[in-house]
Amino acid sequence: MAKIILTHEVAGLGTAGDIVDVKDGYANNFLVPRKLATPWSAGAEKSIDAMRKARRGRELASIEDAQAARDSLQSNPVTVEANAGPSGRLFGAITTTEIAAAIGARALVDKRRIQIGQPIKALGDYQVKVSLHHGVVATVDVKVVAAS
Repeated sequence: MAKIILTHEVAGLGTAGDIVDVKDGYANNFLVPRKLATPWSAGAEKSIDAMRKARRGRELASIEDAQAARDSLQSNPVTVEANAGPSGRLFGAITTTEIAAAIGARALVDKRRIQIGQPIKALGDYQVKVSLHHGVVATVDVKVVAAS
């Protein structure tokens, strides 16, 4: 078993700053090469504390704030402009970064907390899920329109 420090959120394993034990192969062949984790070392305590502090700064202060942000996001659709061909097909796809930028005025949302079910590659209306706080998930309507 290898002791590692997660640098990003990994589904089913933990969030950034967590210290977890995983099998050696999973750590050496998947987590560390993809920079999702770093090997544990005695001097890593400072980096763990810095990650936890940064994560707390990104998260909304309380569940009540997260629920208020969820209500605001669910009641107002988000509009994203993109270049599209005459048939309505996009030149590329809408990314979580673009959605986070469009949401940015209403709530502080990290792009890694946005889940897109299917790739958004055409004009139209879509729904994405945004994790605002532990246990608070907003379903946001995203309207993709042609850039003028």
